[in-house]
Amino acid sequence: MGLGQVSVSVAAGKSLLSRCRDSDLFHSFVRSPLAMVAALIACVMIVAAVFAPWVAPHHPFDLSTLNLNNALLPPAWVSHGQWTFFLGTDDQGRDVLSAIIYGSRISLFIGVVAVLLSLVFGVGLGLLSGFSGGALDAVIMRVADVQLSFPSILIALLVDGIARAIFPHELHDLIAFPVLILSISLAGWPQYARTVRGSTLVEKHKEYVQAARVMGISSPRIMFRHVLPNVLGPVLVLATVHVATAIITEATLSFLGVGVSPTSPSLGTLIRTGNDYLFSGEWWITIFPGLALVLLVLSVNLLGDWLRDALNPKLQ
Repeated sequence: MGLGQVSVSVAAGKSLLSRCRDSDLFHSFVRSPLAMVAALIACVMIVAAVFAPWVAPHHPFDLSTLNLNNALLPPAWVSHGQWTFFLGTDDQGRDVLSAIIYGSRISLFIGVVAVLLSLVFGVGLGLLSGFSGGALDAVIMRVADVQLSFPSILIALLVDGIARAIFPHELHDLIAFPVLILSISLAGWPQYARTVRGSTLVEKHKEYVQAARVMGISSPRIMFRHVLPNVLGPVLVLATVHVATAIITEATLSFLGVGVSPTSPSLGTLIRTGNDYLFSGEWWITIFPGLALVLLVLSVNLLGDWLRDALNPKLQ
């Protein structure tokens, strides 16, 4: 790469950075202290979760490092607590802080992947429904209406129950993780489909779509190349909020015992594990994972609220 190419790359990078700084979205963000605090909390938790092996003070699920002599130690600032285990330990001697960091990684992964699957499936069906109309539109929307009449937890439990009935116990334990993601994603697609369908019904009657049809451009190309970029605003807001909903759903399922394996628990599993000790004095086993879950979900929800207001000036 020559000196001229390096200069062009640097200039392009500066130009992109300056465009981001000058954008209305950036100005809206820096004018919202609540959004900035929420973004800071979310970023800290996400970075800690992604780099858990390097950030966590202990590996809580490495059996070779567990010591039952350290079981049920209180937080460091409480009598008999140790600064080595800042937030205390659970009944197996696992460091609660490290377990929260590792558990956040699993909860975030499940939430993000489930939302991505829901988004792809729901956006595709919403585009097809709104653009095609007729009987296909009616069928897709009636299926979405029927599914929306059931709570997402019930749908996830139903999918898990079907998986348990079909697969042997040993095989189900191996596929419990993808089944959980699939069940949460199946519960979320109707919201995306209805949102995209509504926006598509508006967009397909605009002049640029009519012009594309006159030019002989195929319907799939019009849908995905021209209509889709114009309906993504509400979808991004919905996806941000849905991540928090998916994390809560996963935590609820794990608390009910139908979530991920206890050998690699999420925040919901950690809360369930400590529930037996909540009223016997070892409150930290449940309280701290619960607080971490609240902080994570609250920060994501606040970012979703800010993004909704920023993308819709009428709400400001």
